[in-house]
Amino acid sequence: MTTESSDSQRLQPKPILSYLRDLPNICSLAGLGCTLFSIYYIILGVYSAAMIGMIWAVAFDWADGLIARRMKERTGADRIFGGQLDLLIDIVSYGVTPAILLLSYGKFDPIFLPGAFIILTAGVIRLSYFSTFGLSDGSKYTGLAIDNNNIILVFIFLFEGLISEGIFSIVLYATGLGLAALNVSQIKTPKLSGNPVNVLILASYTLGMTVIYGWKLL
Repeated sequence: MTTESSDSQRLQPKPILSYLRDLPNICSLAGLGCTLFSIYYIILGVYSAAMIGMIWAVAFDWADGLIARRMKERTGADRIFGGQLDLLIDIVSYGVTPAILLLSYGKFDPIFLPGAFIILTAGVIRLSYFSTFGLSDGSKYTGLAIDNNNIILVFIFLFEGLISEGIFSIVLYATGLGLAALNVSQIKTPKLSGNPVNVLILASYTLGMTVIYGWKLL
């Protein structure tokens, strides 16, 4: 009875906006802001600015988990709320954003709609599967984690000005479909975001890409 009572108390809801005081949630929402920034510039066709927003969304996403694991005072309700918030933001950052990117670069030609739908569908299925079953063997994802979609697309866009727009649109289409297939595949991939060393590598990658794309904007 004591255990049941303590669990019930730990999961007792607090006022909705009180969760904004939780540092990992603030970090998650900062990532959402970066995603909105990237979508805005994707629609405008300013892809260098969009790439900066996309990679910073990943950086904040990884940082929120690292911070959350170091905060021992968080309750069970805090962790569950944070997990759901992170999941919903991931759908927008790594599912909706790449789909809009493909549509925008294809000048919203209807031929790009099936690809965008497949990318978005794969992302939603991938996240639903993870939300239901979690990590395989407690340490590996089943399928490619969809935060890798942004990391790879930001790298691919470095070559955007080196080939014709028509050919690059095909490359982008093929890359999006390939990532979607990997997202829902049965391959086992390690959880990179849980390792502080990997977080430092991502931080370096993020800063490097910010400099490169920032220079392109100039």
